[in-house]
Parts: sequence; C-alpha cells; structure tokens
Amino acid sequence: MAELLASLAMYIAPSVVVEAQQNLWAFLATRLREAGLVDVPEHLDATLSHDAAWLDPRLLLAQACGFPYVKRLRGRVHLVATPVYDAPGCDGPSMSSVIVMRADAGPTDLSGCAGLVAAINEPISNSGYNLLRAAVAPHAHGKPFFSGVVETGGHLASLEAVRKGAADLAAIDCITYDLLKRHAPDGIDGLKILAHTPSGPSLPFITRLETSDSELAALRQALTDAVTAPELAEAREILGLTGMAVLGEADYDALLALEAKAVALGYDQVW
Repeated sequence: MAELLASLAMYIAPSVVVEAQQNLWAFLATRLREAGLVDVPEHLDATLSHDAAWLDPRLLLAQACGFPYVKRLRGRVHLVATPVYDAPGCDGPSMSSVIVMRADAGPTDLSGCAGLVAAINEPISNSGYNLLRAAVAPHAHGKPFFSGVVETGGHLASLEAVRKGAADLAAIDCITYDLLKRHAPDGIDGLKILAHTPSGPSLPFITRLETSDSELAALRQALTDAVTAPELAEAREILGLTGMAVLGEADYDALLALEAKAVALGYDQVW
C-alpha cells in the first residue's frame, strides 16, 4: 500500500503555527505507529490544498470545515474528533466568527452595515459565509443587505481586502483571528471586531471512509493523548488547543439549521 496522507492545512498562516502543527503531527504519527498502523506518513502533506485532501483515498487525517462536511463530505468520510480551542468566540467544541471592519469605520453594530461591501472566502465556508449569513439574516428583512460581495478565496485575503478598502467587512473564523492576534498581529493591524456571529461545531478532524474501526480508535486515542502530552505543551499553547471532543454526525446539523433559519427569513445568499 502507498504511504497514507496527513494534512493539517486549515490554520497555517504564521510560521510559528506551521511549526506547531508539524510538531503535533510528529507526535500523532509516533502514537499511530505504536498502535500498529502502517504507512503512516513522516510529514504533513504540503502539496495539496486543504480541501483536495478531504476526499483523497489515501487520507489518514485532515481537518475539514464544518459546512463542507455537512454539505458534501458526510457519508464519504469518517468524523474522528473535534478540537477544543481556547480563543475568544470559542465555547468547548463550538466556535463563532468575528465580523471585522477597519478601525476607523463608522458603523457600531451589524444593522448599520446595510449597503456596504462584504468579503467572503468562498460560499461553502462555514466561518466566512454560513455564519455571516446567519448573523446578517435578521437585519436583512428578506432583501439584499450588502451592495456587493467580493469572493477572496481565503481568510487572509478577506482581511487584506478589508484593510485595503476593497471590502468593508468580513467574517473571520475566531481561531484564525486569535492566531493572527497572538502570532502575526500585522495581519489584523488597523482592524476592529464589530460583532460575533452565531456559533456552531468547530472544524472536525476526518479520515477516509475505508478506515477500520481499530484505526479510527487509534486516531482518536492519539488526538486525545496529544492534548495532555507534556512534550506538546508549547505546541498546544501556540495553537490554542486545549481538548478533543468526539461529536456525532447529527451535531453538525446545527450548521444546516443556521442555513435553514436564514433561508426562512428570506436571506438565502449573502448578497
């Protein structure tokens, strides 16, 4: 069998975060080999985009976005575990997004943002799109709320679009925002948090559907061990990682419920 694939590419912007993820994987890989798994990769894959790894038949472990999970991945991958982060906007295995604007912008609440331009990373994103839609829907009254939407392809690009004036606001995963605030504050310089969105289950770790029950148990045990291992204390602090929860498929239906509520209010798209 060819070597399996591991990808932890959701939170890798500052180099210190990249190194922490690599240290986390080195620990996980060792534990998985000790549990009898074979073809465990030595290193995280750095060639595939985060979403290209999700349905790769070689997938051993990756982190996915919750909205693509419920819309596209459920029934095609196994849920492994959901990380618990210590960041403003997180509550156990749930997270929200922060809605950011330039620090000198006039609106003091979301209702005052009607007619502005929003930046989104992509329409399938939970943190950058689904949670923003859920936050805006009560203020839109079934009508278009923004005068325009700029699709950027990623949170960092959305932040830059706001900073440079190409957009007025964006919804950023609160974990991404916290990582930038702590490790790369230049990335949010000149911005302010206007509001937090509703919350939902955080970004899950997943594996390929063909993974056996024993392999799945080994993955969960390795991740559980990682949140208490003394040798990972520094990496956990950098990542803000404090725990692991094993959620069921139905727990992620909360993200579909946010979509359904927005649609019921007549606001099915962030336009």
